[in-house]
Amino acid sequence: MKILIAEDDFASRKFMLKFLSKYGECDVTVDGLEAVDAFTMALDAGDGYDLVCLDIMMPELDGYQALKQMREYEKEKGISEEQGAKIIMTTALNEGRNVTKAFEYGCVAYAGKPIDQDKFENVLRKLELID
Repeated sequence: MKILIAEDDFASRKFMLKFLSKYGECDVTVDGLEAVDAFTMALDAGDGYDLVCLDIMMPELDGYQALKQMREYEKEKGISEEQGAKIIMTTALNEGRNVTKAFEYGCVAYAGKPIDQDKFENVLRKLELID
């Protein structure tokens, strides 16, 4: 599995990298702009990400903007929703409107921080990314 982690907080980034490395190859970005660049470069190279973990509160582009651009780029490339990357929003913002907005922009799951590893693994199973 190919994984992109977009997280500006060092401790959260380190945790996500350690946690997700056992499931596949991880690339890490520190802001939304870097995340979109990595995402589009991977698709252009024919090796898109299976999983993207996007923090919402990031510099340059926030997670919503990055998510929106990623989904738009997949559409431009003719990639259907079913074939697209599984994008999970990771954030401390758990208010209903934030969750709704993330799903409207095309995320497949929403994980509150601090990340509960068991719950996160269950989400990955439901998305058929791990056994």
